[in-house]
Amino acid sequence: MDHKEGQYKVADLSLADAGRMRIEWAESRMPVLMKLREEYSKTQPFKGYKITGCLHVTKETAVLIETLKACGAEVAWSGCNPLSTNDSVSAALALGPNGDGDGVEIYAWYGQDTEDFYWCIDRTIDKTPDTTLDDGADLIFRVHSAFPEKTKDIIGGSEETTTGVHRLRAMAEDGKLGYPVYAVNDAETKWDFDNVYGTGQSTIDGILRASSVLIAGKNFVVAGYGHCGRGVAMRAKGMGANVIVTEVKATAALKATLDGMRVMPMEEAAKVGDIFVTATGMKDIIRGEHFLSMKEGAIVCNTGHYDVELNLQELAEVSTDARMIRDDNREYTMENGKKVYVLADGRLVNLAAAEGHPSEVMDMSFANQLQAHLALIRSHEAGEEMENTVLDLPEELDQEIAEIKLETMGLSIDKLTDEQVVYATDYSAGT
Repeated sequence: MDHKEGQYKVADLSLADAGRMRIEWAESRMPVLMKLREEYSKTQPFKGYKITGCLHVTKETAVLIETLKACGAEVAWSGCNPLSTNDSVSAALALGPNGDGDGVEIYAWYGQDTEDFYWCIDRTIDKTPDTTLDDGADLIFRVHSAFPEKTKDIIGGSEETTTGVHRLRAMAEDGKLGYPVYAVNDAETKWDFDNVYGTGQSTIDGILRASSVLIAGKNFVVAGYGHCGRGVAMRAKGMGANVIVTEVKATAALKATLDGMRVMPMEEAAKVGDIFVTATGMKDIIRGEHFLSMKEGAIVCNTGHYDVELNLQELAEVSTDARMIRDDNREYTMENGKKVYVLADGRLVNLAAAEGHPSEVMDMSFANQLQAHLALIRSHEAGEEMENTVLDLPEELDQEIAEIKLETMGLSIDKLTDEQVVYATDYSAGT
């Protein structure tokens, strides 16, 4: 472990060159964020501000981190999942673009235990941040629970995920949120792209890397038909799987049915599924009794934020043996003699067993993150009072990011004429 007090703690600095090449590859696939970097590096809007982040340390995250730094920010970072950090990327971030030590403050390595995880977060907030950037709200919760006195000096924050936004809205409704937070997850250019297309493709990627099984012809069970679950179901169906969806929300189940998926309770799906993916944000989706009723050789994984969707304690209790049969693939022999295979120990399979979302969709998500922190700092500098609640990014920012993305793809769209603009709001026009 390479450690420099007050600056970084990473697994191995010798991996930095490999990490730098990964980052450069991501940069070549993230034109929106790179365009914003070029624009704002000239004006340095973050100069004098510290941005602290707790988000998966991937090559795409590195592009965001180095964009924030290029735009003037002092940056401190930790990973938001013990199994999602790419050690070569964290080493490259520690040493900086030129490998000369002019990197960012980063505490992240693959395979952390719980104590390490919170130690890393704490180091990033030793010096109070001006803004926070979250994926799952662990950083925000840690500030509020362990360092509540710091909340009064934090301008605001941003949150990347559905799970995090739900929890922060509950926190705000209880009057417990100490500073405003932008719900980056709820931006259309994040929610409808990263969650659907990113989760869909990268989840399949993780399953294939950890198992190398054929998807076609399998009964593929997706728990949850929100944006992430729908993305997974779409990709599995496209590869020839027979997709089954389990849900607790009636409208979501109807959508799945009309999209051509079979819908049934998990109790029934457990008996017929070959591959299971949870994407709900809720705990105990697959429990001991479900594992016991599964077919021989069933593959089970999670692509929701936390590892609690699979009750692995109950699986262990009904198992007589467990062994890691290949990378990120643990074989459990249950008391009934059947074997099931759990990928990435129930952590995010797309990050723990693969590389996370493709750079192209994270381009828009992270452009939203940049814009959220610009909005926070501009409001602060203008002396505007912001309510301690969960905020939505303006819709016009969504459209601006989408327009830039289309431009980089060589695509153009129509524009309304002046007459059409008037017609759109003319309630006297009738039929």
